Amino acid sequence: MTRTVQRRLVNGVPMPGWPMRIFKGLVLLVFCAAVIVPFVGVISTSVAPNKQINESGGLVLFPDSVNFNAYKSLFAGGVVTQALFVSVFVTVVGTLLSLTVSCLLAYALARPGFSAGRPILLVVLFSMLFSPGIIPTYLVVKGAGLLDSIWALIVPTMVSAFNVIVLRAFFMNLPNEITESARIDGAGELKTFAYIVMPLSKAVLSVIGLFYAVAYWNAFFSALLYLNDSKLWPLQLVLRTYVINDTQLGSAELGTELLPPQASIQMAILVISIVPILLVYPFLQRHFAKGVLTGAVKG
Repeated sequence: MTRTVQRRLVNGVPMPGWPMRIFKGLVLLVFCAAVIVPFVGVISTSVAPNKQINESGGLVLFPDSVNFNAYKSLFAGGVVTQALFVSVFVTVVGTLLSLTVSCLLAYALARPGFSAGRPILLVVLFSMLFSPGIIPTYLVVKGAGLLDSIWALIVPTMVSAFNVIVLRAFFMNLPNEITESARIDGAGELKTFAYIVMPLSKAVLSVIGLFYAVAYWNAFFSALLYLNDSKLWPLQLVLRTYVINDTQLGSAELGTELLPPQASIQMAILVISIVPILLVYPFLQRHFAKGVLTGAVKG
Protein backbone atom coordinates (compact mmCIF):
# COMPACT_ATOMS: atom_id res chain seq x y z
CA MET A 1 0.00 0.00 0.00
CA THR A 2 2.86 2.36 0.89
CA ARG A 3 4.71 1.60 -2.36
CA THR A 4 1.56 2.31 -4.37
CA VAL A 5 1.12 5.69 -2.70
CA GLN A 6 4.82 6.52 -3.19
CA ARG A 7 4.62 5.71 -6.89
CA ARG A 8 1.75 8.14 -7.31
CA LEU A 9 3.64 10.99 -5.60
CA VAL A 10 5.91 13.25 -7.63
CA ASN A 11 7.60 15.95 -5.53
CA GLY A 12 4.95 15.41 -2.88
CA VAL A 13 2.06 15.90 -5.34
CA PRO A 14 -0.23 12.93 -6.02
CA MET A 15 -0.39 11.86 -9.64
CA PRO A 16 -3.81 11.62 -11.33
CA GLY A 17 -5.20 8.26 -12.26
CA TRP A 18 -5.27 6.74 -15.74
CA PRO A 19 -8.80 7.94 -16.61
CA MET A 20 -7.84 11.54 -15.86
CA ARG A 21 -4.59 11.20 -17.85
CA ILE A 22 -6.47 9.85 -20.84
CA PHE A 23 -9.02 12.66 -20.59
CA LYS A 24 -6.28 15.32 -20.46
CA GLY A 25 -4.53 13.71 -23.41
CA LEU A 26 -7.72 13.79 -25.47
CA VAL A 27 -8.31 17.44 -24.60
CA LEU A 28 -4.76 18.36 -25.62
CA LEU A 29 -5.18 16.35 -28.82
CA VAL A 30 -8.35 18.28 -29.71
CA PHE A 31 -6.68 21.65 -29.13
CA CYS A 32 -3.59 20.62 -31.12
CA ALA A 33 -5.79 19.45 -33.98
CA ALA A 34 -7.68 22.77 -33.92
CA VAL A 35 -4.37 24.56 -34.46
CA ILE A 36 -2.62 22.15 -36.83
CA VAL A 37 -5.47 21.14 -39.17
CA PRO A 38 -6.13 24.66 -40.57
CA PHE A 39 -2.40 25.17 -41.12
CA VAL A 40 -2.14 21.83 -42.93
CA GLY A 41 -5.18 22.79 -45.00
CA VAL A 42 -3.54 26.05 -46.08
CA ILE A 43 -0.34 24.30 -47.19
CA SER A 44 -2.18 21.42 -48.88
CA THR A 45 -4.51 23.70 -50.79
CA SER A 46 -1.59 25.78 -52.06
CA VAL A 47 0.03 22.70 -53.67
CA ALA A 48 -3.07 20.64 -54.57
CA PRO A 49 -4.09 19.96 -58.19
CA ASN A 50 -6.54 22.37 -59.78
CA LYS A 51 -9.21 19.73 -60.34
CA GLN A 52 -9.15 18.59 -56.69
CA ILE A 53 -9.43 22.18 -55.42
CA ASN A 54 -12.43 22.88 -57.64
CA GLU A 55 -14.15 19.62 -56.62
CA SER A 56 -13.56 20.16 -52.88
CA GLY A 57 -14.89 23.71 -52.90
CA GLY A 58 -11.58 25.45 -52.19
CA LEU A 59 -10.06 23.55 -49.22
CA VAL A 60 -7.92 20.39 -49.47
CA LEU A 61 -6.41 18.50 -46.54
CA PHE A 62 -4.79 15.61 -48.42
CA PRO A 63 -3.74 16.49 -51.98
CA ASP A 64 -3.64 13.71 -54.57
CA SER A 65 -0.46 15.16 -56.03
CA VAL A 66 1.81 18.15 -55.51
CA ASN A 67 2.27 21.02 -57.92
CA PHE A 68 3.71 24.46 -57.38
CA ASN A 69 1.82 26.32 -60.10
CA ALA A 70 0.40 28.77 -57.55
CA TYR A 71 3.88 29.75 -56.32
CA LYS A 72 5.23 29.95 -59.89
CA SER A 73 2.33 32.18 -60.88
CA LEU A 74 2.84 34.49 -57.87
CA PHE A 75 6.56 34.99 -58.30
CA ALA A 76 6.30 35.25 -62.08
CA GLY A 77 3.90 38.16 -61.74
CA GLY A 78 6.42 40.27 -59.77
CA VAL A 79 3.89 41.80 -57.34
CA VAL A 80 4.56 39.35 -54.52
CA THR A 81 8.33 39.47 -55.07
CA GLN A 82 8.36 43.24 -54.74
CA ALA A 83 6.06 43.14 -51.70
CA LEU A 84 8.23 40.46 -50.07
CA PHE A 85 11.32 42.62 -50.53
CA VAL A 86 9.54 45.61 -48.98
CA SER A 87 8.38 43.54 -45.98
CA VAL A 88 11.86 42.12 -45.38
CA PHE A 89 13.43 45.59 -45.59
CA VAL A 90 10.87 47.13 -43.24
CA THR A 91 11.15 44.26 -40.75
CA VAL A 92 14.95 44.13 -40.62
CA VAL A 93 15.66 47.87 -40.67
CA GLY A 94 12.69 48.72 -38.46
CA THR A 95 13.60 46.10 -35.85
CA LEU A 96 17.22 47.29 -35.67
CA LEU A 97 16.23 50.94 -35.37
CA SER A 98 13.50 50.21 -32.83
CA LEU A 99 15.82 48.11 -30.67
CA THR A 100 18.52 50.78 -30.77
CA VAL A 101 16.22 53.67 -29.86
CA SER A 102 14.25 51.68 -27.26
CA CYS A 103 17.38 50.39 -25.53
CA LEU A 104 18.99 53.83 -25.36
CA LEU A 105 15.81 55.38 -23.99
CA ALA A 106 15.21 52.58 -21.48
CA TYR A 107 18.81 52.64 -20.25
CA ALA A 108 18.67 56.41 -19.75
CA LEU A 109 15.41 56.08 -17.80
CA ALA A 110 16.92 53.30 -15.67
CA ARG A 111 19.93 55.37 -14.56
CA PRO A 112 19.39 56.82 -11.04
CA GLY A 113 21.29 60.04 -11.78
CA PHE A 114 19.19 61.07 -14.79
CA SER A 115 17.32 64.17 -13.59
CA ALA A 116 14.77 64.27 -16.44
CA GLY A 117 14.03 60.56 -16.15
CA ARG A 118 10.75 60.87 -14.27
CA PRO A 119 9.09 63.43 -16.60
CA ILE A 120 10.13 61.46 -19.68
CA LEU A 121 8.87 58.24 -18.07
CA LEU A 122 5.50 59.90 -17.45
CA VAL A 123 5.36 60.93 -21.13
CA VAL A 124 6.12 57.33 -22.16
CA LEU A 125 3.40 55.98 -19.88
CA PHE A 126 0.96 58.60 -21.15
CA SER A 127 1.60 57.55 -24.75
CA MET A 128 0.92 53.94 -23.81
CA LEU A 129 -2.42 54.77 -22.17
CA PHE A 130 -3.74 57.32 -24.69
CA SER A 131 -3.50 56.91 -28.46
CA PRO A 132 -3.23 60.08 -30.60
CA GLY A 133 -5.75 58.80 -33.15
CA ILE A 134 -5.62 58.19 -36.88
CA ILE A 135 -6.15 61.76 -38.14
CA PRO A 136 -3.52 63.49 -35.93
CA THR A 137 -1.02 60.74 -36.73
CA TYR A 138 -1.73 61.09 -40.45
CA LEU A 139 -1.23 64.87 -40.24
CA VAL A 140 2.10 64.38 -38.46
CA VAL A 141 3.28 61.87 -41.06
CA LYS A 142 2.15 64.21 -43.86
CA GLY A 143 3.88 67.18 -42.23
CA ALA A 144 7.10 65.17 -41.97
CA GLY A 145 6.95 64.42 -45.69
CA LEU A 146 6.73 60.66 -45.24
CA LEU A 147 3.66 60.02 -47.40
CA ASP A 148 4.37 57.53 -50.21
CA SER A 149 7.70 56.72 -48.55
CA ILE A 150 8.78 53.37 -47.19
CA TRP A 151 9.91 55.15 -44.02
CA ALA A 152 6.26 55.82 -43.23
CA LEU A 153 6.08 52.13 -42.28
CA ILE A 154 8.96 52.45 -39.80
CA VAL A 155 9.23 55.91 -38.24
CA PRO A 156 5.68 56.35 -36.80
CA THR A 157 5.88 53.02 -34.92
CA MET A 158 9.57 52.97 -34.13
CA VAL A 159 9.20 53.10 -30.34
CA SER A 160 6.74 51.05 -28.31
CA ALA A 161 6.07 52.32 -24.80
CA PHE A 162 5.41 48.81 -23.51
CA ASN A 163 8.75 47.53 -24.81
CA VAL A 164 10.56 50.52 -23.30
CA ILE A 165 9.00 49.79 -19.89
CA VAL A 166 10.07 46.13 -20.11
CA LEU A 167 13.63 47.09 -21.05
CA ARG A 168 13.81 49.70 -18.29
CA ALA A 169 12.69 47.15 -15.69
CA PHE A 170 15.37 44.72 -16.87
CA PHE A 171 18.13 47.34 -16.82
CA MET A 172 17.12 48.42 -13.31
CA ASN A 173 17.51 44.83 -12.07
CA LEU A 174 21.09 44.56 -13.29
CA PRO A 175 23.60 44.64 -10.38
CA ASN A 176 25.06 48.10 -9.75
CA GLU A 177 28.44 46.50 -9.01
CA ILE A 178 28.90 45.72 -12.71
CA THR A 179 28.45 49.30 -13.91
CA GLU A 180 30.43 50.69 -10.98
CA SER A 181 33.38 48.43 -11.78
CA ALA A 182 33.24 49.61 -15.39
CA ARG A 183 33.38 53.24 -14.26
CA ILE A 184 36.37 52.47 -12.02
CA ASP A 185 38.13 51.06 -15.09
CA GLY A 186 37.48 54.35 -16.91
CA ALA A 187 34.52 53.38 -19.09
CA GLY A 188 31.93 56.03 -19.88
CA GLU A 189 28.16 55.57 -20.09
CA LEU A 190 28.09 54.62 -23.77
CA LYS A 191 30.98 52.18 -23.42
CA THR A 192 29.39 50.61 -20.35
CA PHE A 193 26.11 50.35 -22.19
CA ALA A 194 27.65 48.79 -25.32
CA TYR A 195 30.18 46.40 -23.78
CA ILE A 196 28.69 45.56 -20.36
CA VAL A 197 24.92 46.04 -20.36
CA MET A 198 24.10 44.80 -23.86
CA PRO A 199 25.89 41.40 -23.58
CA LEU A 200 24.00 40.76 -20.32
CA SER A 201 20.68 41.63 -21.94
CA LYS A 202 20.55 39.03 -24.73
CA ALA A 203 17.42 37.38 -23.35
CA VAL A 204 15.31 40.53 -23.13
CA LEU A 205 16.72 41.83 -26.43
CA SER A 206 15.65 38.62 -28.16
CA VAL A 207 12.13 38.89 -26.77
CA ILE A 208 11.72 42.59 -27.57
CA GLY A 209 13.32 42.11 -30.98
CA LEU A 210 10.81 39.37 -31.77
CA PHE A 211 7.96 41.65 -30.65
CA TYR A 212 9.14 44.41 -32.98
CA ALA A 213 9.85 42.06 -35.89
CA VAL A 214 6.42 40.40 -35.74
CA ALA A 215 4.72 43.80 -35.47
CA TYR A 216 6.58 45.17 -38.52
CA TRP A 217 6.05 41.98 -40.52
CA ASN A 218 2.30 41.83 -39.86
CA ALA A 219 1.60 45.57 -40.21
CA PHE A 220 -0.60 46.57 -43.12
CA PHE A 221 -2.76 49.42 -41.77
CA SER A 222 0.07 51.96 -41.92
CA ALA A 223 0.67 51.09 -45.57
CA LEU A 224 -3.04 51.37 -46.25
CA LEU A 225 -3.07 54.90 -44.80
CA TYR A 226 0.23 56.36 -45.99
CA LEU A 227 1.08 54.61 -49.27
CA ASN A 228 -0.69 55.23 -52.57
CA ASP A 229 2.06 53.67 -54.68
CA SER A 230 1.36 49.93 -54.92
CA LYS A 231 5.07 49.26 -55.56
CA LEU A 232 5.75 50.16 -51.92
CA TRP A 233 3.07 47.88 -50.51
CA PRO A 234 4.31 45.26 -48.01
CA LEU A 235 3.36 41.62 -48.32
CA GLN A 236 0.58 41.82 -45.72
CA LEU A 237 -1.25 44.56 -47.62
CA VAL A 238 -0.97 42.55 -50.84
CA LEU A 239 -2.32 39.55 -48.93
CA ARG A 240 -5.25 41.57 -47.59
CA THR A 241 -6.04 43.09 -50.98
CA TYR A 242 -6.12 39.86 -52.93
CA VAL A 243 -7.68 37.66 -50.26
CA ILE A 244 -10.43 39.99 -49.04
CA ASN A 245 -11.20 41.59 -52.40
CA ASP A 246 -10.91 38.21 -54.15
CA THR A 247 -8.86 39.76 -56.94
CA GLN A 248 -7.11 37.49 -59.40
CA LEU A 249 -3.36 37.53 -58.84
CA GLY A 250 -0.64 35.81 -60.73
CA SER A 251 0.90 35.52 -64.14
CA ALA A 252 -0.91 34.27 -67.19
CA GLU A 253 2.38 32.97 -68.57
CA LEU A 254 1.42 29.48 -67.38
CA GLY A 255 -1.52 29.41 -69.74
CA THR A 256 -5.23 29.51 -69.04
CA GLU A 257 -5.50 25.77 -68.48
CA LEU A 258 -2.62 25.76 -65.96
CA LEU A 259 -3.51 28.97 -64.11
CA PRO A 260 -4.25 27.93 -60.50
CA PRO A 261 -7.63 28.57 -58.88
CA GLN A 262 -7.98 31.70 -56.78
CA ALA A 263 -8.17 29.62 -53.58
CA SER A 264 -4.79 28.03 -54.35
CA ILE A 265 -3.18 31.43 -54.98
CA GLN A 266 -4.64 32.88 -51.78
CA MET A 267 -3.32 29.97 -49.72
CA ALA A 268 0.09 30.28 -51.37
CA ILE A 269 0.27 33.95 -50.35
CA LEU A 270 -0.63 32.91 -46.79
CA VAL A 271 2.19 30.38 -46.76
CA ILE A 272 4.68 32.93 -48.09
CA SER A 273 3.65 35.41 -45.38
CA ILE A 274 3.93 32.85 -42.56
CA VAL A 275 7.10 30.93 -43.45
CA PRO A 276 9.72 33.69 -42.75
CA ILE A 277 8.60 34.08 -39.11
CA LEU A 278 8.51 30.30 -38.68
CA LEU A 279 12.06 30.04 -40.00
CA VAL A 280 13.42 32.78 -37.73
CA TYR A 281 11.71 31.71 -34.51
CA PRO A 282 13.72 28.48 -33.82
CA PHE A 283 16.99 30.43 -33.90
CA LEU A 284 15.56 33.04 -31.53
CA GLN A 285 14.20 30.30 -29.28
CA ARG A 286 17.68 28.86 -28.81
CA HIS A 287 18.99 32.36 -28.21
CA PHE A 288 16.31 32.90 -25.55
CA ALA A 289 17.59 29.94 -23.53
CA LYS A 290 21.21 31.03 -23.90
CA GLY A 291 20.41 34.61 -22.91
CA VAL A 292 18.44 33.53 -19.84
CA LEU A 293 21.32 31.37 -18.62
CA THR A 294 23.79 34.19 -19.24
CA GLY A 295 21.72 36.71 -17.31
CA ALA A 296 21.03 34.28 -14.47
CA VAL A 297 24.67 34.18 -13.33
CA LYS A 298 25.26 37.58 -11.83
CA GLY A 299 25.84 39.32 -8.55
